[in-house]
Amino acid sequence: MDAAWALGMRTFDTADAYGGGRSEEWIGKWIAGRGSRPVIVTKTFNPMAAGADRGLSRERMTRQLESSLDRLGVDMIDVYLAHEFDAETPLEQTVATFEGLRDIGLIRAWGVSNFDAAELRALYEHGRPAVVQNAYNLLERADEREVIDLCAQLEIAYMAFGPLAGGLLAGRYRSGDDRPAGSRLALRPGPYEHLLTEDTFAALARFDVAAQERGITSATLALAWLLAQPAVTSVVIGPRRQEHIGVALRALDVPLSRADAEALAELF
Repeated sequence: MDAAWALGMRTFDTADAYGGGRSEEWIGKWIAGRGSRPVIVTKTFNPMAAGADRGLSRERMTRQLESSLDRLGVDMIDVYLAHEFDAETPLEQTVATFEGLRDIGLIRAWGVSNFDAAELRALYEHGRPAVVQNAYNLLERADEREVIDLCAQLEIAYMAFGPLAGGLLAGRYRSGDDRPAGSRLALRPGPYEHLLTEDTFAALARFDVAAQERGITSATLALAWLLAQPAVTSVVIGPRRQEHIGVALRALDVPLSRADAEALAELF
């Protein structure tokens, strides 16, 4: 966090369920110790521990927000997101809760994450989120079918998470069996199992050549591709080490034309 701040990053993304609350606690301790106040994006829906409750009911959202504020040590969340769609709670109730929390000054804006186009349209009947945060990268482009255009039409900011597809686009793996200890594919392979095909790794080899020709890493080029997408307003990165931040920031200095971006997309 010190390195990110020193390099100009001013938004920290987290969730109440990350580490059972520990992510928010660490950010809160950093804020208290440093005296710096980043823009905070946090989320709720998932259980914080095995057997704990989940969802977007009014009672639970209010309780979870209060606990997030305590862990973060702040009096307002800048952007509060629904982490998933809740089929068991009426959207009208969820939207009314978000807007009520905004009206009393506990959040500045609200949005949703992991919503598909149908869910987003249904949500829009009751209120307009400020942001949609979904998985989007060169290997995961389902949102190009509807969600991204819908966000543009409705003037909703689009925040892309998972820009490196669990490290696949960073060239960390050479096959589906290549799962080093501590890696995403070793610790949390579920979201990426469908990508682990021979075609994917052949495309990744072509992409690595394209990055080498530009004198940059595959990770930097993958991020530059996202930044070249007109509908993408921000990208969430998940650096584990300080050098990962530099790899990400170098993408800001890689100009890609529309033709360049399209050519890279065709590699997949």
